[in-house]
Amino acid sequence: MSKESLEHLRDYIQLTLSPSDISWLADELLLISQKEQQLEPYTIEELEERVMASERQIAEGRFQDFDEALDELEAEFAEEDKRMTETV
Repeated sequence: MSKESLEHLRDYIQLTLSPSDISWLADELLLISQKEQQLEPYTIEELEERVMASERQIAEGRFQDFDEALDELEAEFAEEDKRMTETV
């Protein structure tokens, strides 16, 4: 979301919510932000499972090499740039 959109949202909230509701919302948003920032490490078993799953996919030919992945990302970025240009 753009900074301008966020500023409009902030202004809307200030005009429509009471100070206590704004305080409650701020607390809720802080809790959400803190939860998202907390990383839980993988266990050794989880890491081993992920490695084995990746090895199976490679053995089955279900993988993308670096060049294919890069080409896909570049195409997605080009499409996004095109959409953004069309909307401006």
